[in-house]
Amino acid sequence: MTTPTLGEQASALLTHVAGFVAHRTIAMGLRNGLIGTLSVAGRPLSADELADRLHLDPFYVAVWCRAALAAGVCDRGGADAGLGGRYELAAHVGTLLLDAGHPGYAGGVFTVLELPEVFDRFEGSLTDGARMWWDDCSPAWIEGVAGTGAPFYTRLLASGFAQITGLAERLDAGCVVADIACGSGAGLVRLAAAYPRCTLVGVDGDRHSLELAARRCDDAGVGDRCTLVHGPLEEFTLPEPATLVINNISMHECRDIDRVAENVRRSLEPGGWFVISDFPFPDSVEQLRSVPGRVMAGIQFFEAQIDDQLLPRQCYDDLLRRHGFGDPASMQLSPVHAVTYARTVPASVTSASATAQAPAMAHSQP
Repeated sequence: MTTPTLGEQASALLTHVAGFVAHRTIAMGLRNGLIGTLSVAGRPLSADELADRLHLDPFYVAVWCRAALAAGVCDRGGADAGLGGRYELAAHVGTLLLDAGHPGYAGGVFTVLELPEVFDRFEGSLTDGARMWWDDCSPAWIEGVAGTGAPFYTRLLASGFAQITGLAERLDAGCVVADIACGSGAGLVRLAAAYPRCTLVGVDGDRHSLELAARRCDDAGVGDRCTLVHGPLEEFTLPEPATLVINNISMHECRDIDRVAENVRRSLEPGGWFVISDFPFPDSVEQLRSVPGRVMAGIQFFEAQIDDQLLPRQCYDDLLRRHGFGDPASMQLSPVHAVTYARTVPASVTSASATAQAPAMAHSQP
């Protein structure tokens, strides 16, 4: 590794400052409707026009617009190439920051990382290392995490399940699907809409999240197809065996990951699938210093407070093998989203194995 010069190191540090400024600019623009208003304006707006539509101070909005231009969030609209004039969102920014149903949606990350549960509470607990759990978190945090988890479900539904041999067809035909650590139910609603012949079970240890999930499912008109189970993943019981069990960005949070994996295996029908959708935490310095690695390092500040850390994807291969699942496989759906999956042994395989062994057992008798 080449040692950087003092100037190169200074430049790298200033890049971090610039990233902080850009992050705060984007989060401010999302919370106060600046980005949303530009996205639906239909034409470039001046800072005064943008301020008037939102009843904000024109001078302050002009400052925000220049910062958004500097961050690449906005472009200049019209012929004027100066720093004043009119502004419009840069290409694809509206999709990436506002369209929660798009696989590339990232808007929730900017606002959730500014909530106290990430950096503020961590820094306040540096001395005593105080831990917390989800029921200690604010409603804003619960909803924020649901927003950041939405694109993970979107990617699973849009392309992930189709890459798992036989699964999409089984879901289309109808079966029982369990979403463990379902949170406030956004995934349940998405799954119910995508697979109208399936019945859904949501499991979560946070009662407030399940209350939100019940309302969300009812509001979406799928409450009659969704059963909610309160309790830790180490102890849950499903009403009936499931064809598919999903864990979305929560497997790393299990207090006893081996008990959870064993519980999942017992909850699946023969030949059922276990799909773990999670962050693939880097396992090398080079990967950790990449942009996705640095984002995941930021997530670790919250995870530490619930006595947890993200895991490298390969850890799930070992976990599934330990608990009798078939050969695990994986796919990468985005730089921060990896899927690991495996099946229980189908009943037909078990029966065939027993039949094949029967003659040998008979010959072994005295």
